[in-house]
Amino acid sequence: MNKVQPKTLSGFMELLPNEQVLFNQMIDKIRNSYEKFGFLPIDTPVIESSKVLLAKAGGETEKQLYSFTKGDSNLTLRFDLTVPLAKYVAEYYNQITFPFRRYQIGKVYRGERAQRGRFREFYQCDIDIIGDGELNIINDAEIPCVMYETFKSLGLENFSIHINNRKILNGLFEAAGVKEKSVDIMRTIDKIEKIGKETVIKIFKDDYNMEEKSIEKIVSFIEISGTTDEKLEKLENLGIDNELYKKGIEELKEVVKYIRLFNIPDESFEIDLSIARGLDYYTGTVYETFLNDYKSIGSICSGGRYNDLAEYYIDKQLPGVGMSIGLTRLFFILNDIGLIKIDKKSISDVLVISMVEDLNKSIEVANKLRKSGINTQIYFDNKKIKSKFKYADRLNIPYVIVIGEDEIKSGLLTLKNMQEGTQEQLEIEKIIDKLLFE
Repeated sequence: MNKVQPKTLSGFMELLPNEQVLFNQMIDKIRNSYEKFGFLPIDTPVIESSKVLLAKAGGETEKQLYSFTKGDSNLTLRFDLTVPLAKYVAEYYNQITFPFRRYQIGKVYRGERAQRGRFREFYQCDIDIIGDGELNIINDAEIPCVMYETFKSLGLENFSIHINNRKILNGLFEAAGVKEKSVDIMRTIDKIEKIGKETVIKIFKDDYNMEEKSIEKIVSFIEISGTTDEKLEKLENLGIDNELYKKGIEELKEVVKYIRLFNIPDESFEIDLSIARGLDYYTGTVYETFLNDYKSIGSICSGGRYNDLAEYYIDKQLPGVGMSIGLTRLFFILNDIGLIKIDKKSISDVLVISMVEDLNKSIEVANKLRKSGINTQIYFDNKKIKSKFKYADRLNIPYVIVIGEDEIKSGLLTLKNMQEGTQEQLEIEKIIDKLLFE
């Protein structure tokens, strides 16, 4: 019989158990952070009708989709969590309460070229706040607050949330006479950190045929520097007489005011006028989050405000604001640069080892421990005591309970601390208290 080589597809991440434990812990922390702010969970199907998912997709996105036919149905794997959210809100419009605050953590699929830290199957962790007809600007300030709390819960300290407003950019382009090229210009601006200012200027000149005066105005705008308040003042003093531009500045000032009220320190956020976000549907506030010591890896969280989430599915204006963490990539990066440590190979708190053939006492003890909320594993294989302890050690199980003839007679169980190498004899109730309150 010919054996098939076991090999995971390129672009699909598979983890060893100790890594998966850490990955699951990150998911739990993100979920807890989202729920702390009152976001409700939803879980949309991984497979949707191609007609639904392709309602707005096009260009490069459509080329990356995994689509297939089953019977008479044309189906596609979801490529993000936003389009399924749009379908969900439109479908259940009469059954959900607005503003609708949802989070979703799930896998998405994109058939892009696999490379280090970039995957074809990956987890996204999204939150969105959807309004019915309108949505208060304060929501735009709460999203960075969720970002801040989430990354703090993951043990990250030195990060910054970059904020801008697309109305400011669109107003600038109108004033510069390049409104018709605004989408292309913003996509180029969005890449300035990666490709550099000189390349951006060359693209403006050669690809978009922009006049020197317009290029200078846009580049000098992007290069506005200073503190948050200094940048706001410089934006107001640029002398750009455009209503959309002025509206964008007012919104940005409001977002900054409320971000501070949410107790996010000034050193953890900044106005970044080069942040444009590549997706066309962002219409107001936009966000990117960076690790200050590792900016070369790019944004680890992004999002923004959009005018109408479900325009392709329902005749209701549903404005929203949200953000997304690409968790698979973030996990890979943090692990790769050593910002998180994989130091746990098991989720068990205790390993129960029996020194006698009769396992009744071991099962009884394990039942009591589990009932008290202590993760407990029994070692069933009949091996030497050294092998049993080695098993616990290799899995980093912190405690071992040994049950032999003496323990059964006395009612005192031997509890060994695997890290310290110490042991003591205690009643099961005292062991439970020790493990729960240590």
